[in-house]
Amino acid sequence: MTRSIKISTKGNDDVVDITSKVAELVSGSKIKSGLVNVFISGSTASVTTIEYEPGLVKDIRNLCERIAPSDEDYAHNETWGDGNGHSHIRASVIGPSLTVPFSGGKMALGTWQQIVVIDHDVRARSRDISVQIMGE
Repeated sequence: MTRSIKISTKGNDDVVDITSKVAELVSGSKIKSGLVNVFISGSTASVTTIEYEPGLVKDIRNLCERIAPSDEDYAHNETWGDGNGHSHIRASVIGPSLTVPFSGGKMALGTWQQIVVIDHDVRARSRDISVQIMGE
């Protein structure tokens, strides 16, 4: 079964917790155990897990700046002139998807582990997230 989640982001490494939305879809499905895959469309956003708290959100943003500094020269910017070459690099390093096992309709996430989308683009965006639930 495939569903979607729509979110609005602020861009510039905005971190959005989508755990409760994914959990709702998993528990609302008739599938009791299996895998849920979360995939973000677009090449300037990523999906991962973190402990979603202000300090770590700040740390993630700082890490992204170290991975691909926003003030560097990128060939992508020369080609397209949109100033988001660093956004593409950050998204490709973290990745566009995450798979989480679940049992009894509940995801096997750790106590302090949340599913987040990070929007690395240079502007606010509306994002579509595909959630595919597989199992029995």
